[in-house]
Amino acid sequence: MSNAFHQFQGTTTYIASQELQQAVNVAVALEKPLLLRGEPGTGKTVLAENVAAALNMELIRWHVKSTTKARDGLYVYDTVARLHDSRFGDANVKDIGSYIKHGPLGRALASPKRVVLLIDEVDKADIEFPNDLLTELDAMRFFIDETGEEIVAKERPLVLITSNNEKELPDAFLRRCIFHYIEFPDAELMSKIVRVHHPDIEDRVLDQCLEVFYKLREVARIRKRPSTSELIDWICALRKSGVDLGKVGGGIPFLGTLLKNEQDIQILGKN
Repeated sequence: MSNAFHQFQGTTTYIASQELQQAVNVAVALEKPLLLRGEPGTGKTVLAENVAAALNMELIRWHVKSTTKARDGLYVYDTVARLHDSRFGDANVKDIGSYIKHGPLGRALASPKRVVLLIDEVDKADIEFPNDLLTELDAMRFFIDETGEEIVAKERPLVLITSNNEKELPDAFLRRCIFHYIEFPDAELMSKIVRVHHPDIEDRVLDQCLEVFYKLREVARIRKRPSTSELIDWICALRKSGVDLGKVGGGIPFLGTLLKNEQDIQILGKN
C-alpha cells in the first residue's frame, strides 16, 4: 500500500497540488471513490483524464443528468432496435444479447483491467442516485435480467466523482468516499500552470497578467469569476495580438475572453 501513495504526481500538462496528489493516491490505495468539489475551472474533470494517463488506465466517462438512475449506468436493453429488426431487419432477433449495451458503469465493471471511471456532476441526479451508485459499485457484479448473465468485476475501478455543490449529498454516500475540495490556485501555483501552456512567457508579462486576473476575481458582485482556462486563453489573445499590458492606459483588453456575460462586464465598468 505504501507504494500506491507515490503513483500520481500530476503530469506534464496538469499541475496538481500536494494535497490533491495525496487525495488521489489515498483513493487508489484504499480503493474508494474520490469525491471532488471546487468552483468551476479548478480542473475537476480534467483531473480524471490526467490520472488515467499517469496510471496508464482507460478512462470511462459518465456524464450525469437530472434523469440519470444508477441502474442506467450498468446496461440498457434496446427494445426499439429489436422491434425494428423483427419487422424490417435481417438480424437474429432471438439473440437478445446483441441488443444489450453496457453503460459506463457496466463497462468499468466488465473491463478485464482496472479503469478510471469519471462520474461527472453527481449532484445533478435525484437524491437516491448517489447511494444507489455506491451500492452497485460495492457489489462489483450485476445481472442482466433479459439474458440471465452475471457480470463479475475482476478489478475495482478507480472512481472519481465531481460535484458542483448544487445540492446536498447524503451522509451515507459521503462516509464511503474520500473527499477533496480543490482550492482555486494561488498566484504561485497559477504561474506554474500558465507556464505549462505558455512555457516561453516572460516573467514580467506573466506577473502583469496575474495581477490583473486576481484583481478581477476580487471584484464584488461578479457572478462568474474568470477561471484558469479563461486566463490561459486571455494570455494567448494578448500574446498573439502583441498587446503590452504595461502600456495599456485603462480597461482590460479582450475582456470577453475573461468575462462571459454582459452583467459582469457592466459591473466591471462601474468599478
